[in-house]
Amino acid sequence: MVVRQHGCGGGALAVCALAVAGVMTVGTGCSGAGPGEGGARGDGTGRQAVAGARGAEAPAAVVRRAADGLAGAGSARTRTSMETVAGGTRVTIRGRGAYDFRRQLGRIEVVLPEDAAGAEGHRPITELLAPGALYMKNRGAGVPDDKWVRIDTTALEDGNLVTGGVTDPMAAAELLRGAGEVTYQGRTELAGVTVHHYRGVVDIGRAARAASPSSRGALTAAAKGFSADAVPFDAYLDDEGLLRKVCHRFSFATEGPAVAVVSTMLLYGFGVPVPVRLPPEADIFTGLIQQGRSGPETP
Repeated sequence: MVVRQHGCGGGALAVCALAVAGVMTVGTGCSGAGPGEGGARGDGTGRQAVAGARGAEAPAAVVRRAADGLAGAGSARTRTSMETVAGGTRVTIRGRGAYDFRRQLGRIEVVLPEDAAGAEGHRPITELLAPGALYMKNRGAGVPDDKWVRIDTTALEDGNLVTGGVTDPMAAAELLRGAGEVTYQGRTELAGVTVHHYRGVVDIGRAARAASPSSRGALTAAAKGFSADAVPFDAYLDDEGLLRKVCHRFSFATEGPAVAVVSTMLLYGFGVPVPVRLPPEADIFTGLIQQGRSGPETP
């Protein structure tokens, strides 16, 4: 799978530069331990009929309903990771927060690797996730401490699937609506919870057409921005059909070596309150954002 390099114009350049340069990531892959919540331990059953997990239902049908199950649960705590590999260099970015799947609002603290933003000891970036928008605080040089940067995710060529260093939890689940080729890999244990492991490929265009109205704009942008719609994934659902972990593997074509991006999301603590207040217009920064010590500035 090859993905076009992002255009990254306007105010989005600040965060796009991170993604394409390989500065954003969380987790260490799809089959290993989750981000800080324990690993997945197989039960030795291997690949088997889906009847052992969700009745006689086809694996693809089970996976496609993941977003509906999360909306029914209401909310969850999340740990995220995005890992990039380019030219033999591996970089990981981690996040922690909570997300309300009914209102499609979330708050995540994103920790960049040392020197990832051009300075040691960079403060965590606070990200507020909302339908069609990403708000970032402590984004970097040139942005006052009390101001937010707002990005229109429907204008990003990846729909913010990787640009912000965190795949929006709802978008990650909505992507599974485009699942086509899916196989059931068997039962395993994730952070003390029995889960069912599914592996397959999603079609971004199909996911965009089936997505909820709030997610459709960003996924439609991603479907247009990627040169190939196919995205491999691993998903883990519990006995109630709740998505506990999902890992998507993206690939970007850049001017240099291809960049592989592995985005992982872990969900737990369902039903927690998620207070999110989006900043007023007066708190949105509209000036120049520096890209690091030697990077460009963008309006």
